[in-house]
Amino acid sequence: MSTPYPFTAIVGQDDLRLALLLNAVSPAVGGVLVRGEKGTAKSTAVRALSALLPEVDVITGCRFSCDPVAPDPACPDGPHEAGTGAARAARMVELPVGASEDRLVGALDIERALAEGVKAFEPGLLAHAHRGILYVDEVNLLHDHLVDLLLDAAAMGASYVEREGVSVRHAARFLLVGTMNPEEGELRPQLLDRFGLTVEVSASREPDQRVEVVRRRLAYDDQPAAFAARWDDEESSVRARIVAARALLPEVRLGDAALRQIAATCAAFEVDGMRADIVMARTATALAAWAGRTDVLAEDVRQAALLALPHRRRRNPFDAPGLDEDKLDDTLQEFGDQGEDDDPDPDGPGGGGGQPPQDGGPTPDAGAGDTPARPEAGEGGEPQPSGAGEQQAVRAGEPFRTKMLSVPGLGEGAAGRRSRARTAHGRTTGARRPQGALTKLHLAATIQAAAPHQRARGRSGRGLVVRRDDLRQATREGREGNLVLFVVDASGSMAARQRMGAVKGAVLSLLLDAYQRRDKVGLITFRGKDAEVALPPTSSVDAAAARLETLPTGGRTPLAAGLLKAHDVLRVERLRDPSRRPLVVVVTDGRATGGVDPVALAGRSARLLAAEGVASVVVDCEAGAVRLGLAAELARELGGPAVTLDELRADSIAGLVKDVQGTSRRAA
Repeated sequence: MSTPYPFTAIVGQDDLRLALLLNAVSPAVGGVLVRGEKGTAKSTAVRALSALLPEVDVITGCRFSCDPVAPDPACPDGPHEAGTGAARAARMVELPVGASEDRLVGALDIERALAEGVKAFEPGLLAHAHRGILYVDEVNLLHDHLVDLLLDAAAMGASYVEREGVSVRHAARFLLVGTMNPEEGELRPQLLDRFGLTVEVSASREPDQRVEVVRRRLAYDDQPAAFAARWDDEESSVRARIVAARALLPEVRLGDAALRQIAATCAAFEVDGMRADIVMARTATALAAWAGRTDVLAEDVRQAALLALPHRRRRNPFDAPGLDEDKLDDTLQEFGDQGEDDDPDPDGPGGGGGQPPQDGGPTPDAGAGDTPARPEAGEGGEPQPSGAGEQQAVRAGEPFRTKMLSVPGLGEGAAGRRSRARTAHGRTTGARRPQGALTKLHLAATIQAAAPHQRARGRSGRGLVVRRDDLRQATREGREGNLVLFVVDASGSMAARQRMGAVKGAVLSLLLDAYQRRDKVGLITFRGKDAEVALPPTSSVDAAAARLETLPTGGRTPLAAGLLKAHDVLRVERLRDPSRRPLVVVVTDGRATGGVDPVALAGRSARLLAAEGVASVVVDCEAGAVRLGLAAELARELGGPAVTLDELRADSIAGLVKDVQGTSRRAA
């Protein structure tokens, strides 16, 4: 077994270490979500924590780690009699991103359940993590249905496995830790809320601290055991402090003054629901116990707010997490006791670590609303007002709920919420022989397959004689996520201030829709003489929104270059992810300038995409009393529909759903 990096040897990252330790003191806090760029010791800190957790007593032979003092009466390996057990180290179980549902929650032997009525259950990772740590690296890349199962178990302290009327329940209480890089995509707000605390981590910009990080890491890599031995005293001290804090926790008093501060803070920051209040209360109590106190102070409430609220105050996916600390201090002072400190220690109790980053992310209004409107840049041969050169980026208009644009047919891509697909979850549409392990039994089809053979198999009792060849896997239809590739016209013909703001608002609305439907997104822009990939396909819709916000406009309209660039991007993506179907959204007024016969060249480029079966939709941005209908002609060449900015709204009279390759639905 490899020697883990010592927890106390981690340089900096005070917030991360404090949040992990508070959950070690009180698992009821609800776990930690660690957000940050790659290479910031996220995984190292989580793995190091497991060595600090006290040993647990378990009943010998129980696969579900029952406590010998109070065994679980519903344990599948029970019933157990209370008594003595064996001590073992607390486990840290890692959940791979590509794990199956059966690997997470466990699996029933369906054949034995049907033929013998026996609940033969193979425990999953939730059972192994009971009374330990469950670590999910890149939790934002985990399939939604697995995240739902995981967080439900964490909230209820139990896991339920249901298979065709056969039910197994076992205890599953663990410290849940997830790490993620926001550049690779965000978690849904509902899932963010289920994590008790969140911490933003980043690499230090202080040279001396960076030097110390490298020095310690090199020493550990050279001689892991010797390096860890040098930190034994510090590790033992923290381990003893965790044990002492756990023992003190039941005696900590959460007074009415602290409760008022907690409630007032949650109300002031307009967080949804009551989970934030409960998590703050538990965190403040754990902070007091960690500091060796039996009373919760204002400084505990302040630190609890900094850890528990940033991810809950996001009003939409593009808001940067964080808190206005001046507002927090004002709220605490207004609702605090007269005798309490009005200037709480920002470092928290017990040398606990610092504050998460302040709410300082880019805002949609930054530098945009102060520039006067300019006329459109002129383009050769086009009836545009005079003017030339690149225009400054303009702010996006207000986003709105868009119609659902879907890819026709039946796909087999990653689970999502856009287009029809064969998936592991959804409505049952048929049955087939299982390919590999059986996961979703089609009971009627299984009985139908076994019924003709009962006499030949010598059936004598009431039970059905079922063989493995009789088992049938249910085929299901659900929704998949797609690759939504935006091809945005940023030329002079789009540069009118009011017009480009509306266009950006429409693209931002489509990005929000892509976030909710779990799509990958990419952004191509074309203007001047060429097109560029502003954002390669990614799961981070935030990154696409940031690129869109700073998008400048001006110059000619190389429409063909934009379409050819989309063709190149899709060709590469087919090799990387062949099962994910693309949807190309071209945002333009349809004009094309530059070169010889640019309109004909754009038509040939569009037909190239159509010939490869790429689903497309054109968002027609043409404005004014006189309309040339060029966007509609481009849509015909692409083989998809054209929708105006007004028609893109979900509440428009044109209907709620538009299939991107025709007005009629196609059968699978």
